[in-house]
Amino acid sequence: MDESKLAAYRATAATVIKNLNRRNMEGYYRDAAEEAVELVCGMIPAGDSVTWGGSMTFTESGMRAALEAGPWKLLDRATARTPEERREMWRDRASADWFFMSTNALTVGGELVNIDGNGDRLACLVHGPAHVVVLAGMNKLVADVDAGIKRIRTVTCPMNAARLHTETPCETHGICGRCHAERCMCCETVVTRHSRHDGRIKVVLIGQDLGY
Repeated sequence: MDESKLAAYRATAATVIKNLNRRNMEGYYRDAAEEAVELVCGMIPAGDSVTWGGSMTFTESGMRAALEAGPWKLLDRATARTPEERREMWRDRASADWFFMSTNALTVGGELVNIDGNGDRLACLVHGPAHVVVLAGMNKLVADVDAGIKRIRTVTCPMNAARLHTETPCETHGICGRCHAERCMCCETVVTRHSRHDGRIKVVLIGQDLGY
């Protein structure tokens, strides 16, 4: 990557990390995804339970592959087939040692901005798992909360709708229609502006474009 771009990313990340710390969230920066994955894997004790929410960044960064190859107990919601299994999986995931996700947007002031459909990803962010790791490419940075919501509605939702085939306006027209469709992805909006729990939320910024 261009060294000037990396230098700018590092300077911006340092400012964001200071603002995250002010909000009682841990902040980290790494130039490349593989460095971020190595950092995070070094935080997780062998045998701990790990789970994740829907996230392209989680896969693109190599984090998922590293966890699948490591000495940890994986709680993958995709393995639950029946309603009873899904309910049991949710209970296990909600009390996991580590929960992985990305964020739809991250303000330079250190706020996490997220919109969700089912809400299980945001439920685990807000409460439950002992540790939450938020992996975010520098493309997720925005000026403020309003800019974050705008980014989600104009970039994130149309791309996810195309990937998931939601048959919502953001798939069929490529823009948010503020719909009430059956598979609406904009059911829950959460802005995380502070964490009461020391060391629980860890935001790892990566100097690459990752996810939507």
